[in-house]
Parts: sequence; structure tokens; C-alpha cells
Amino acid sequence: MTYSAAPVRYSSSVESLAPDEEETVAKLKDAVDEIQHTMDEHHGARLRGAHAKGQALLKGRLTVIDNLPPSLAQGLFASAGSYDTIMRFSTAPGDILDDSVSGPRGLALKILEVEGERLPDTTSADGQDFLMVNGPIFPNATPAKFLPGFKGLAKTTDKAPGLKKLVSATLQTIEAGLESVGMPSPLVQTLGGAPNTQPLGDIFFTQVASRYGDYIAKLSLAPVSPHLTTLAGTKVDAKDRPDALREDINAVIQRDGGVWELRVQLCTDLEKMPVEDPTVEWDQDDSPFIAVARIEVSPQVSWDDRASADLQAQLAFSPWHGLAAFQPLGGISRARKSVYEHSQAFRGATNACPMHAGISDAPPTSASGALLPE
Repeated sequence: MTYSAAPVRYSSSVESLAPDEEETVAKLKDAVDEIQHTMDEHHGARLRGAHAKGQALLKGRLTVIDNLPPSLAQGLFASAGSYDTIMRFSTAPGDILDDSVSGPRGLALKILEVEGERLPDTTSADGQDFLMVNGPIFPNATPAKFLPGFKGLAKTTDKAPGLKKLVSATLQTIEAGLESVGMPSPLVQTLGGAPNTQPLGDIFFTQVASRYGDYIAKLSLAPVSPHLTTLAGTKVDAKDRPDALREDINAVIQRDGGVWELRVQLCTDLEKMPVEDPTVEWDQDDSPFIAVARIEVSPQVSWDDRASADLQAQLAFSPWHGLAAFQPLGGISRARKSVYEHSQAFRGATNACPMHAGISDAPPTSASGALLPE
């Protein structure tokens, strides 16, 4: 483990608020409203405003690695310990699409029953959440630059699914060409051109910076089981299989389970590793991702059409659920706080069953690991 320089210490001065941030957040809330009300009106579905389609729900156990160096021994990773976890794999849109429509994949990790000073408006029952996507950078530098694309998604929610399949197929071809010459496009991927690969082989990244105790960092979650790492880059055959990802993930997890590493990349230079611009990838030659914990998932049913849908409707994830030691940083993260709360308020107000914080409040599982409804 080597760094080009000492890690940058956290200070509130690393953030700078844009003058139009409050106005932009209000418009993002309007777009979320449009997505959620469209899905509710068309299907009676009280879904998330983004990452609505869950592909897997996994129960696991996180174990902190012993004897971490002081710069990495921060927050809940400051000392040895083990915690129950929930991992939710998802796809990005706010509507439920055929899996041949490819886009960024999400992974929401909830670590349960963590102790320590908490972020405002969050309780110990909320656990510690880390939200990740299978790419190292966010496609837009600021909430204002993200807004036009998100408004466009809102206008097309639950419309022209056949056209979306055709557009996605075209964009996947374009993205494959760009990647072959070393020029992948996060924008093309977001619009439907992401490679349609097996999510269990992907590495997931928080993309945006957060406080990491005394320091500043980004996190990633990487598979380390050989049967998972061999899936990296493997294409999913989604032809005539609208739920191909659920099926392929379930086939692997039900048979073999899996192991992942939770890794931390410390900021060592605020100019080269900016907090307010998540479109800039932090150079791993300057600061590599270092493992701080491992997550083990035993063989289990990762998706049951009825029970898993019920459970995911009751679960809420947010980067603002957690410890003060991991406070999200930057404009995108600040916008997420109130937008996520707004979205979750809609789900909680209209859902027949209230949302739960974690496993202890969630429905039980069968002996086979299949999630059972209450």
C-alpha cells in the first residue's frame, strides 16, 4: 500500500455550495414526483424515483479487517467487528424495463446496528448505507448539469418501451466501439449503452466523495470469490428474457453465495481529486483502493418475485443514513439528501406497509433463504 502523498484531512472548507443549488434541488424533486406519480397511475406501483427495478436482495455478514493502518481505521472500521448487511442490486431507471435495455447498475449496501455519532435526522435503526454504481465516475459535475437529463427521463418514464429497447441496442454498439479504442462514455452508458454484463462480476463505486473519519475518501465494493471474478465482462443474454439479470444472479447466488471486499480510496490531493466534481476519476496510481472489510453471502435465493418485491418496497437506502464519520460531500450528495427524503416520503405515505430500516424489522426468510412476505 503506497500513496503519492499524505491523505488530505477533512475540513468543512472542502465543500463549496453553488448559488443555484436550492432552486435546482426543487426542480429535481419535481422530476422525481413526475416519475413516481406516472408509475403509480399506470401500475399502482409505489416505486423509487430511480433504480426502481431490484435485481437481487442479499443478506450477508461484513467483517472489518484486523489491524488497519490509522488512516483507514476510521468510523465503524476503527476496530475489529462484524455486522449483518443487506445488499440490493438494481438498474438505474425509475420505470421497470426489459433487461435488454441496459444502463448503469446500482448496488446499495446497508450495514446494520453500527454505533457512533450519527448524521442529522438519522437513527441507529437506519444503519450505515453506501450507494454505488458499476463505474468510477458520475456523468455530471453538478446538480444543475444533471437536471436536464433527469427531467428528460421523467418525461419518458413508462413510455415507448419498444423504442427504448431499439435505442439501447444501438447505444450498446456505439459504446462497445468507444471502449475498443479506450474512450468509454459515461453519458452513452447512462442513456442505455452500458455493456449488458453480469452484475456479479462488476466492481461498484460510490463515485462521489465522502468524509472518512479524519480524512476524505471514495469507496468501492469488488467481488473476490473466484466464481464471481470470472464473471467480469461476461455478457448477459437478455433476448426474450425480460428478467434475465434476476435469473442469472439467482442461479449463481443460490448455488455458491459469494464474497466481496469493501475498499477505500483516500484523497491525497484536492486539485487532482476534487470533492465537488465527481466526473473526475481519482487516479489509483496516486491513491489505490485498499480493502477495509469483507462481506460474505451464504447461498440463498436472491430474488423471489413476490417476497423480494414486498421487502424492497419496505427498505429505504440513502447515503445520508449513517455515521457522521461518513458524511457525504459535494453538490451531488447534498442534492441527494433532500431528493431521496422526498422520494421516500412518497413511498412511505402511499405504501400499504411502512418502510423498514433493516433485517431486524424485515420479514423473515425460509430455511432455503427465500424471502417470505409478512
